[in-house]
Amino acid sequence: KQLELLEVENERLKQELKSWRSSELQKLDAAAETCSCSHCPLSQVNRHRCTHTGVHTHRCKDTGTHTHTGTHTDAHTRYVTQTVAVESADSQKALAEMQTKNAALQEQLLVQRQLLRELETQLHESQRTCAQLRTQILVYEGEMERAQGQLEVEMQNLEEEKNRVIEEAFVRAESEMKAVHENLAGVRMNLLSLQPALRTLTCDYNCLKRQVQEFPFMLDKAIGEAKQEICQVISEVSGANQELLRKYKREMNLRKKCHNELVRLRGNIRVFCRVRPVSQEEQDAANDAKTMLSFDSDDDAVLHLSSKGKVMTFELDKVFPPQATQEEVFQEVQSLVTSCIDGFNVCIFAYGQTGSGKTYTMEGVVDNPGINQRALRLLFSEVTDKAPDWDYKITVSMVEIYNETLRNLLGENPTDKLDIKMNPDGSGQLYVPGLSEFTVQSPEDINRVFELGHMNRATACTNLNEHSSRSHALLIITVCGFNSATGNRTQGKLNLVDLAGSERIGKSGAEGSRLREAQCINKSLSALGDVINALRSKHSHVPFRNSRLTYLLQDSLSGDSKTLMMVQVSPLPSNMSESVCSLKFAQRVRSVELSSSSSSRRQENSSTSSSPTHDSVEVTTGLIGHMSEIYFHLMLTVFEFEFNLNLSAKILEISLYYNQYLNNNTF
Repeated sequence: KQLELLEVENERLKQELKSWRSSELQKLDAAAETCSCSHCPLSQVNRHRCTHTGVHTHRCKDTGTHTHTGTHTDAHTRYVTQTVAVESADSQKALAEMQTKNAALQEQLLVQRQLLRELETQLHESQRTCAQLRTQILVYEGEMERAQGQLEVEMQNLEEEKNRVIEEAFVRAESEMKAVHENLAGVRMNLLSLQPALRTLTCDYNCLKRQVQEFPFMLDKAIGEAKQEICQVISEVSGANQELLRKYKREMNLRKKCHNELVRLRGNIRVFCRVRPVSQEEQDAANDAKTMLSFDSDDDAVLHLSSKGKVMTFELDKVFPPQATQEEVFQEVQSLVTSCIDGFNVCIFAYGQTGSGKTYTMEGVVDNPGINQRALRLLFSEVTDKAPDWDYKITVSMVEIYNETLRNLLGENPTDKLDIKMNPDGSGQLYVPGLSEFTVQSPEDINRVFELGHMNRATACTNLNEHSSRSHALLIITVCGFNSATGNRTQGKLNLVDLAGSERIGKSGAEGSRLREAQCINKSLSALGDVINALRSKHSHVPFRNSRLTYLLQDSLSGDSKTLMMVQVSPLPSNMSESVCSLKFAQRVRSVELSSSSSSRRQENSSTSSSPTHDSVEVTTGLIGHMSEIYFHLMLTVFEFEFNLNLSAKILEISLYYNQYLNNNTF
């Protein structure tokens, strides 16, 4: 294509050169005619000169010869001019004009010669370029012939490769089709052989379904017989009550345990009270060393408080005297801790004024840890015992509520604000986006987590405590379990809360930023009191969202959660008003009735069937488990009475009968 363009351009240049030459010749001819039209005697000489000029234009090589001829003609013209000048003055004037015109024509002739030389140079250059282009055309044509040959060879090779691939694919498809036909024949044979087995399984299923439908009647009959025998045993126990009068204290312990069990079934919040010991500095101050608290030797759930000549009695679930150890306190709460392994939401929070021992009870010291570390160690022990059948994962988070702001104590930047939101999975549970979670597997992991959390927690000095906690600290422990044999899953949560001091602002002597902290603390604790009052009065609306504390503890103060409140009390008379407020609040909390406890255990079987048989077996298994729980609680209660040998023998007989009944009716 480039060669064609060059050829067209060459032709165009030739045409332009040709037209230019013709135009120049026409100009020269016109000049010659002008000279011939003058009435001068020199017209013949000028026509002779124009003739010589036209010939010179077409014959560039003879330029010198014509120039010489022109010169000779000029000499002759001068001679004639001189002769004519003598004859007439008019002729002289005409001669001068003609000489001027002759000079102008000579100048034009020189310019035309120069242009002619330039055009000849361009012509030679165009001819040389054309020759080069013809050479390139020949080279390109050769390359095109070679490429055409290579293309034909490649096309032939591709055609052969295509034929070979098609042939191989055809052979492979034939072999696969043959294998598919063979497998289809085998499947058909298996289908024919499985049809009798399917009919047998259908018959077995129908029989099992009928048995399951009859099972509730059998169970009712068995339960009725068991009730009759249990009633008989109870009547015998009633007849022996006269022998148990001397065991009044032990009956009081039994009454307390039965009451705790009733509280668990009703879903009430358990309330424990711990009185801290008097420090050495307080003992040195004689005017404030005398304690105003006393304990009931017959009932460890009663606390007496003397104030202004009046004695106030507070009945709680358990009262720990000042000499109670950390281990004794934990023994009373460990049953709640282990409940989270079974899928319950559990909350244990310490409440009381600053300096009453809340942080000591919850966290303890290095050589004598509190509930937090002991709870995690107990969870590790329980998880290890269930390891062959269950796989558990324990994660820990620490949150601080400081000035009504959530802070991530285990995060890289603890000052970042967090928010509480509803879980988007539709479970209705609350969660905190961005909250750091650490998986713990050993006591060393626990120590690292606690060290980081304590380092980031806000504390300050007040009149009541040199290192007062100015925020609410929450240790959130999540236990997720999976039984690979049955497919059961459990997820429980244990909230361990160390509340900030509940004393009044005037008592703590807070000023400036400490005053604002105290106001936020009192606001959140007041919101907690409003929630307790609403739950106690069974209001339809409970103001959980009035405070970040109550909103975060919503799962622990409602529904199927298990909650324990540890009230910390100071024995000093100077703190008596704060102690009375704390104990009164504890009694209000104790009267709150939550829903009946039920775990968040979820069973995820591999089968997605929801047939009546599966549902009936689940209901029956739940009834048997509930009867078993009631029966063994009764067994523990009866054994604690320490009846005579005849009664023990009767109980053993009932136990054997009940175990036989469970073995015969368990699927």
